Amino acid sequence: MQEITNNIYYVGVNDRNKALFEGLWPLPNGVSYNSYLIVDEKVCLVDTVEVDFFVPFIERIREVIGDRQIDYLVINHMEPDHSGSIGLIKKYYPGLKIVGNSKTFDMMKGFYGIADGTHLVKEGDTLSLGSRELRFAMIPMVHWPETMVTFDTSAGALFSGDAFGCFGALNGGLVDSQINCDEFWLEMVRYYSNIVGKYGVPVQNALKKLEGVQLDYICSTHGPVWHENVSKVIGIYDRLSRYETEEGIVICYGTMYGNTERMAEVIARAASQAGIKNIVMYNVSKTHHSYILRDIFRYRALIVGAPTYNAGLYHEMEVLLSEIANKDIKNRHYIGWFGSYAWAGKAVERIQHWNETKLKFEAVGTPVEMKQSLKEDSYTQCEALGRAMAERLKQDR
Repeated sequence: MQEITNNIYYVGVNDRNKALFEGLWPLPNGVSYNSYLIVDEKVCLVDTVEVDFFVPFIERIREVIGDRQIDYLVINHMEPDHSGSIGLIKKYYPGLKIVGNSKTFDMMKGFYGIADGTHLVKEGDTLSLGSRELRFAMIPMVHWPETMVTFDTSAGALFSGDAFGCFGALNGGLVDSQINCDEFWLEMVRYYSNIVGKYGVPVQNALKKLEGVQLDYICSTHGPVWHENVSKVIGIYDRLSRYETEEGIVICYGTMYGNTERMAEVIARAASQAGIKNIVMYNVSKTHHSYILRDIFRYRALIVGAPTYNAGLYHEMEVLLSEIANKDIKNRHYIGWFGSYAWAGKAVERIQHWNETKLKFEAVGTPVEMKQSLKEDSYTQCEALGRAMAERLKQDR
């Protein structure tokens, strides 16, 4: 068994089989579904796991409590990777009370047909387990409307649901002090930008509820338990939800035969020569967009380009721009764009339309439209676009 602290035990599982989280986001290093047992005069289970993993889940629970009964099941988040085992756990422990809010119970009835044996909690309510007390706070839209968090006041442990989570299975160690966390930091940004990124304002509202609270442990539903790095992970979520960025350029391009890619290379070199160190480049047809979105949340400038295709914009660039627009990124972001065509240009026009109607980033430089292949005039224009973006970034120093 894995004790985190003060009779709080980890009973979660790892999933190294799933290729795409939510059917969308790659999991090269897997993902964990974290669940926790609090053992006191009463026994409380916090969240469950995806139902496919119920066998190792129940084995871990029994390893901790043996034949004891579970008195309470707290559901912080109803997404099925955390609520999927509710029906089965009730069969093993029919007397348990399910703790949640009104929206939790609406979803629970809809997903699983379960409506009995509930204990309703609201903002600020408490629940005694004997020598310790749990306190509840509602954090709607981080990232579902029913989401709440549970605070164990005696242990200083926050059970945070998906908040402060990240991709990546847990390879033996559980608490950040036991493991090398290097691989988790960028995966936290990728997790946030793709799963939670649209909801910056609700995240800020949730973070305000943590002000003045002494947190020794953050027990998320994905990724490590945070102990030594509590302040760091809160800081990451604070910056990301404020849409704060660092100096750098994300250059994304679509290309069929390499001509548009050559434009991107010229733009990148010009920006580098003008003094920008953080430049990342992505072929939108090769790199999964979740990694591109991650870096758009990290860096202030974005330059996109693609060929005209079927009298419109290259498909994968159209998809990426739609995904960026869906994140509703606020605060200061800069954008430049370029495109190419063989006989009738539409790409540059379409990108401009996306920015003017959806993205609404600050446009920088003069868009470059290249006919067929890179020539002296378009080469010079690409250099000018790269330099213009570099100069705009340097104004913020």
